[in-house]
This record gives sequence, C-alpha cells and structure tokens, in this order.
Amino acid sequence: MVGLIGIQKNDEFYMAEALKEAVKAFEEGEVPIGAVIVHEPPGENPRIIARAHNQVELLRDATAHAEMIAITQAEEHLENWRLQFCTIYVTVEPCMMCCGAMVLSRIKRLCYGARDEKAGAVESLGNLLAIPQLNHSIEVTAGIRQEECSQILSEFFQKVREGKRKS
Repeated sequence: MVGLIGIQKNDEFYMAEALKEAVKAFEEGEVPIGAVIVHEPPGENPRIIARAHNQVELLRDATAHAEMIAITQAEEHLENWRLQFCTIYVTVEPCMMCCGAMVLSRIKRLCYGARDEKAGAVESLGNLLAIPQLNHSIEVTAGIRQEECSQILSEFFQKVREGKRKS
C-alpha cells in the first residue's frame, strides 16, 4: 500500500488511549471507535491534545465520528486549522469523510487499528489518501493493536444482533 510506514515506539501507547475512547462509545451505545490526536512539534515532547469517540447517536449527526470531533478539538486547542505536527490514532480505518478532513487539516500522520471492509477509505475500499492530485499527503501506519480494535467492534455488533433477536 502506498504511504505505509512502520509502527513507531509510542504507537502502541497512543492506540491504547484511543481504545479507552472506543470503550466510552461502547458504553454509550455508539459504534465503538475512538481517536486521539498527538501534537509533536519539533524540539518538544509529544502530547495528546484531543480525545474523542463516536457520538453519532447522541448528537443525531452523521458527521459526529471520533476523528471529526478530535480534529475540531485539536484545531481549537492549537487555535489553528493546520494540524501539520499532529498524528491521529484511530481504532478503525477512517471513512471517506474522515480521510477528507485529515487531508484538509494537514494531519501529518494517521495510525489506525482495525480495517473497515465496508467503509474504510485507506485500504479496504481504496486509498483516498494516495490520490496524487491532493495538495497534502499523510503518512499511514495500519494494524496497531489490531486484535483489540477488532474485538471491541465484534463485541458491540454481537450485542446489537442479540438485542434485535430479543425484540
């Protein structure tokens, strides 16, 4: 896949933080996807500047994906729409909308856990981030804590299916 880079030292740690957000979504009845954004300016220590989880049902908003909320939080934190020194960690492969927002906000790097065969726009349905005409490219690392990220999704959808059977 174009643009893939290897897992770095702290990727496992930051994905664990994104998984904590996914657990919150699960507990709230949302599809369990979590995201964190880490600001890594040259010469400074990296730090988490945004944390979010899906809130589509709560906000009744199809755009309230973990990534979108985290990007907005990070932009507010930095008082800048350009997130050029930021890495976003997402438990699931981002969709087309979220990939577009990452490009527009100039995210430096994307790290994600599980693939999304139905809506993933980095690997599963194609690689939206690899379009050469885009004015910004994003480094991608896939498969970080993949089993844990996949497991929480499986548990959630199993719970949903069981609930539908009881109705």
